[in-house]
Amino acid sequence: MTDIELISKERIRQVEEEGWSPKHDATHPDMTLAIASASYILDIASKSKDWSEGWRNRFLDASESIWPFDEEWFKPTHDDPIRQLVKAGALIAAEIDRLQKVLT
Repeated sequence: MTDIELISKERIRQVEEEGWSPKHDATHPDMTLAIASASYILDIASKSKDWSEGWRNRFLDASESIWPFDEEWFKPTHDDPIRQLVKAGALIAAEIDRLQKVLT
């Protein structure tokens, strides 16, 4: 599957299996879903050996400190960085959808 197909499939899964519908997403404050996406991105960046230990620690601390939901909902997939980026992409898509409804 392409990147867009993976993200779309994950967004559908979030709605159908987790119940995170656009109606539910509309209850979150502005940019909450985008911040959740950033948490996943920073978390997976903290696992990359391309960054110094200092940067990896900063990324990990930031990912944990900005997660906007209950801790139980943060489900990183450290063994699969693509999967984690797909989750982040689906959260971005959800935030875009939410904003489109708010701004139109």
